[in-house]
Amino acid sequence: MSPRLNDWSIALATGIAFMTGVVSLITGHPQEWLIFVLHAIGGFWLLLLMWGKVRRVWPRFVHFRRWDRRTIFGLLALFLVTMTLGSGIWWVTDGDVSVAGFNLLNWHILLGFVVTAAIVFHMLVRAKRLRKRDIVGRRRIIQFSAFLIGGVALWPGEQLTQRILNLPGAKQRFTGSREVGSYSGNAFPTSSWVADHPRPIDVQTWRLTLGGAVTTPREFSYHELVSRTDELEATLDCTGGFYSIQRWRGIRVGRLLDHVVLDRDARYLSFVSVTSYRWSLPLEEARNALLATYSGEESLSHEHGFPLRLVAPDRRGFEWVKWITRVEVLTTPDPGQVLSIFTSSLTDA
Repeated sequence: MSPRLNDWSIALATGIAFMTGVVSLITGHPQEWLIFVLHAIGGFWLLLLMWGKVRRVWPRFVHFRRWDRRTIFGLLALFLVTMTLGSGIWWVTDGDVSVAGFNLLNWHILLGFVVTAAIVFHMLVRAKRLRKRDIVGRRRIIQFSAFLIGGVALWPGEQLTQRILNLPGAKQRFTGSREVGSYSGNAFPTSSWVADHPRPIDVQTWRLTLGGAVTTPREFSYHELVSRTDELEATLDCTGGFYSIQRWRGIRVGRLLDHVVLDRDARYLSFVSVTSYRWSLPLEEARNALLATYSGEESLSHEHGFPLRLVAPDRRGFEWVKWITRVEVLTTPDPGQVLSIFTSSLTDA
């Protein structure tokens, strides 16, 4: 392809990979599997386009006398893109490595943000407008289509290869997460968004408050809730790269709401942690969620959210709020919940 079309195609492929990657972090419903497929296709397309880019600039790389500041930045960009694509491919083929406390998937996500920011900056500073001759003509269309179709074809090829060779990566969930510790009580991995790590909670003084858009707020002790025997089998799919299927026990949120009268305008339920971290669900979806006190036959451990955690099927793990102390009925969405991701670790708890 022409240099300009190649560069703009790289920007487009990066944009697709970035946007679908961000969306994939907050979706876990099986019906949304296409988001993850598009993310993979965007990555493979970028891989093919980078090959064309490298072929064009390679002579400048191998002749040191021709190096300048642009060459240094180009090599750095090539390194970052290679690490981003390489870490993603390595992860889906069941590879892993931990560096500075972050696993391979964490590094892939972090590098994805860095690469996208670098490409956006580069396009703003140095991008040249596409000319008619860059995109018009049979040859240009064939070249562009060949790279795009190649990116599309590589995804099913990779999937088929893993299944034929029975590679470990073939057992990953559609989100790319790996199964760990299913049906094992508390023996599955623990994780908290950012760095939430509250002190242990005393159930003798702990109370669950149900308030907000209700006529009369209510409080519940742990012993009132732990006697409930509602069960729900659900998959906890963490953005950190693992999933675990457990049989959870506790009280259905719908049954909890039966103890109060909701305002006519009630639309959402917000689940608030002792750390002030919170997440909300639409009211009808929330009714079918579970406030869990048990995982399997074991009372929740502190690390898994004792005394109470949210179990929200088809939601990603960071939305399964732990150490819940309050349920708020809302009439409007809660935009502040996103901010709570970054501030909850700074609270006294």
